[in-house]
Amino acid sequence: MTTVNTEVAGYIREMTEHADPIHLCIERWHQHITQQLDGGFTSVLHPDVVFYSPVVFTPQVGRDITMLYLGAAEATIGGPDSGFHYTKQVLDGHQAVLEFETTMDGKSVNGVDIITCDDDSMITEFKVMVRPLQAMNVVHAQMMAMLESMTP
Repeated sequence: MTTVNTEVAGYIREMTEHADPIHLCIERWHQHITQQLDGGFTSVLHPDVVFYSPVVFTPQVGRDITMLYLGAAEATIGGPDSGFHYTKQVLDGHQAVLEFETTMDGKSVNGVDIITCDDDSMITEFKVMVRPLQAMNVVHAQMMAMLESMTP
């Protein structure tokens, strides 16, 4: 019995060591989303992360500003009654595309999070795209209001 457990543990360790960095990164991202990740955003976001928002034209650089935008998104797009959930994910190497669905103000929102990580599985780039236009308008209005309420 011990031999089997040791073999299985060795196999898991070998697979983890050779897995693409994005797998651990996205595993930790899902833990963060479900509030099961110690350290929250700082445990998954690289200090120099670049965030591309669907509501702001310029890239936002750095962990603090990215945490602000992602925190606002969690409070609006991923609100407790929104039904936010990921429907698909594609992971390869250092990149991931996670498709999500939610509802805001009665509008169905469909979008993707495009995530890039480094060799340490820390997110270095986070891009959000949202569709359709009616949903984007709702996201824009709510995100801007949330960001205004979060900044001094």
